[in-house]
Amino acid sequence: MVPIEHQSDVVLSIKELRKSYGSKEVLKGIDLEITAGQIIGYIGPNGAGKSTTVKILLGLEEGYSGEIKVLGENIINNVDYKRKIGYVPEIAEMYDNLTAYEYLTFIGELYGLDFEEVEQKSEKMMDLFGLRGQYHARISSFSKGMRQKLLIISSLLHNPELLFFDEPINGLDANSVMVFKEILSQLAQQGKTVFYSSHIMDVVEKISSRIILLNGGKIVADGSFEDLKTQNTEGTLEEIFNQLTGFHEHKGIAEQFVRVIQGERE
Repeated sequence: MVPIEHQSDVVLSIKELRKSYGSKEVLKGIDLEITAGQIIGYIGPNGAGKSTTVKILLGLEEGYSGEIKVLGENIINNVDYKRKIGYVPEIAEMYDNLTAYEYLTFIGELYGLDFEEVEQKSEKMMDLFGLRGQYHARISSFSKGMRQKLLIISSLLHNPELLFFDEPINGLDANSVMVFKEILSQLAQQGKTVFYSSHIMDVVEKISSRIILLNGGKIVADGSFEDLKTQNTEGTLEEIFNQLTGFHEHKGIAEQFVRVIQGERE
């Protein structure tokens, strides 16, 4: 549940957002209003416009039309709002020659935290997330899962109001996934807002208070999972996703793929 004092707080407002690359229009008029304390499952097939939307919101993409306000402020010619955002991209380059301590100190100070606060918070968060004893180890020695945990910690160090996660559980073990999902739930209860983008539909279905499905640069579904179930004939989010995006060939493609594996000829 979202605390009463947060329920009417609009943290993100998007009006008539459009973006083109050359003659190709990628976003075709996105309208959204997001209030505090929501976990948004932001989903869609590849090329639907999800990453473009997020890059625009983060100030990484220009040349769009429409109005965007984050925490009540228009993002045009404004960088201060970025201090209140946390971001974990699907693919991230890290400074492998740094230790976890050096990396988190660097990130924390970029967000304006003082050295002592970063040091205190980062080591505790690493211990709690199963990285005890790795604080002074070089990132080059980390596994994929350890790197992912470090990215998640770095996105949360500055206690942001708005979080963007793109496939955040890649590489995490089952216990760490449970911890991460519980972290998101408790942050939402405190009024933080989370954009969660993933192709793992069952996770999106379980953690999201609101699901937004983008297809062809437009929003084709917006509501809770229960809302989407009542509006569509299919049952699971994966089935609803396939229905709304028009993809029904998965079984046929898989059958052909298996025949090729088995050496069958046409």
